[in-house]
Amino acid sequence: MQMSILLLKQISELFLMILMGYAIVKTDKLKDRDSTVLARIVLYLVCPCMIINAFQVEYSEEKASSLLLAVGASLLLQVVLLFVTLAIRRLCHLNSVETASVYYSNSGNLIIPLVMYVIGQEWVLYACAFMSIQTVFLWTHCRILLSKGGKLAWKDIVLNINMLATMVGIVLFFTRIRLPEIVNQTMSAVGSMLGPASMIVTGMLIGGMHLRNIFDQKRTYFIAFLRLIFIPAAALVILKISGLAALQGEGIKILLIVFLAVTTPSASTVTQMCQVYGNDAKYASAINVMTTLFALITMPLMVLIYQMVM
Repeated sequence: MQMSILLLKQISELFLMILMGYAIVKTDKLKDRDSTVLARIVLYLVCPCMIINAFQVEYSEEKASSLLLAVGASLLLQVVLLFVTLAIRRLCHLNSVETASVYYSNSGNLIIPLVMYVIGQEWVLYACAFMSIQTVFLWTHCRILLSKGGKLAWKDIVLNINMLATMVGIVLFFTRIRLPEIVNQTMSAVGSMLGPASMIVTGMLIGGMHLRNIFDQKRTYFIAFLRLIFIPAAALVILKISGLAALQGEGIKILLIVFLAVTTPSASTVTQMCQVYGNDAKYASAINVMTTLFALITMPLMVLIYQMVM
C-alpha cells in the first residue's frame, strides 16, 4: 500500500508539470508550436545524458546478473507485446498514433523518478534495462510507424544519438570505466530535466487545444484502456508464466521494475516524434494527458495486483 501511495504522489507531480506547460501557452507567453524546439532538446540531448549516466554505477557480478535478467524480461515483453499490439491494431483498426500510444509506455520520463523515489536509487540501473530496449524499438519500429511510410534509414538509426548513448552506457558498465566526476555530474544534471521537460512539452501542445476536444473523444478512452489496463494485464501474464522471477534472489523486485515500466502512461516520446516527423502530435498529446490522468488510479492498482499474483 505504501508503494501505491508513493506512486500516486510521483504521478501527480508529473501531471502538475503538464499543467505548467498548458498555462504558459494559455497566458500567451509562448505558442504551442514553440514546444518543437524543447522536444528536440529532450530527444537529442537530455535523453542521451540520462541513459549514459544511469549506467555509471559500480560493477559487480550480482549487478551484472540482475541487469541481464532485467534486459531479458524487457526484451521478452517488448517482443510479445508488439505482436499483441499488432493483433489489436488489426481488430480495432488503430491508426499509427494510436498504435504507438498503446504499445510504447512512458518509461523514459516516468520510470526513472518512480524507481528512484519508490524503490531506491540503487535500483535505477534495472529501470534502464527496459528503457534501453524500448529505445531500440522507438528508433526503428516507432520511427517508421510515425513517419508516414518513410523508408528506414539504417545509418540514421545506428548513428542516432540515443542508440549510441545506450551502447556507450552498456560498454562503460561492463568494462568498469567511470567517466570523470565533473562529466558525470553534468550529465546527471541535464538528464534530471527529462521528466519536467517532457511533461512541459505535452502541456504546451495541449495549450493549443480545447480541453473539451480531449475528453469528448470516446476513442481516446478506449486507447487509454488498452494502454493502462489491457497491455499491463498481458505483461503480468507473460511474466508470471515465464518463470523468470525464480532465476534471481531479487527476481520479483527486478521484474516489478520492468512491470512498472509497462504500466506507465503512453510515451511522451510518441508526441515528440509526431512533431519531428509531421504526424498528429495534438492527438498523441491528448492520449498522453488522458493516460497520465488515469494512471493516478491504474498504476497503484496494477502494482497491488502484481504483488498478489507474483
